[in-house]
Amino acid sequence: MLAIFQKQVAHAPQELNSPRSGGASSNNKPRYPDEILRDFHAAHPTDAFSTSFGGGASLACVGPTSASASSGGYQRMFCGLDDIYCVFLGRLDNLSGLIRQYGLCGRSTNEALLVIEAYRTLRDRGPYPADQVVKDLAGAFAFVVFDNRSGAVFAALGGNDGGDSVPLYWGVAADGSAVISDDRDVVKRGCGKSYAPFPAGCMFHSEGGLKSFEHPMNRLKAMPRVDSEGAMCGATFKVDTFTKINSMPRVGSATNWAAAWDDAS
Repeated sequence: MLAIFQKQVAHAPQELNSPRSGGASSNNKPRYPDEILRDFHAAHPTDAFSTSFGGGASLACVGPTSASASSGGYQRMFCGLDDIYCVFLGRLDNLSGLIRQYGLCGRSTNEALLVIEAYRTLRDRGPYPADQVVKDLAGAFAFVVFDNRSGAVFAALGGNDGGDSVPLYWGVAADGSAVISDDRDVVKRGCGKSYAPFPAGCMFHSEGGLKSFEHPMNRLKAMPRVDSEGAMCGATFKVDTFTKINSMPRVGSATNWAAAWDDAS
């Protein structure tokens, strides 16, 4: 999977920007979104497909039967519904239960469509905090949702339970665009030193930023990364066990879920 969002759509955390990016060698300089998208298609020449949106967003995926993808055998999905698009990698072990929970019985529903439905529930009704919605997803998964109507971005990576996890990386392109992909080489080439693993058990929203859904009462802290050459790279993010959010606000049915995210941050 690959998702690229220009700065007017989503701002990657400032800590991902490496101070060495500007002076890096030609091989390590960040690239522009169109170059990164071309790299992704070049890495999967026969089965990659992509779509771009006028607001400054691009989504790409590799076909579900690809043997060349870097996803370690996990299923890959790319779905759209009511102008909401989801790129999904992995599996949901409790998919059938979630289908009943969201009232989708009788419909043909896969993991990506279920995530879209969960996002729509959060966006339109917000019955409880976003972290609880994502925490209800059991399995090894990573996804990126783009709401083309509102321009909102929502991404998450499941926790590393029993060592079973999906790879996901993110970084900052040459023009400041946020780049998210399971293909480490594509992100590393596209973002130079300004890239890092996406933190497991965390979710990112274009308005509310990054937070943990496994430990929503704790704040995240950025830890400096150093590459094999000793150069500073984009930071990694870890849950700070010593700092906690004072309170989690109650969210009513009429409350905007993005605003509730901000209040809880």
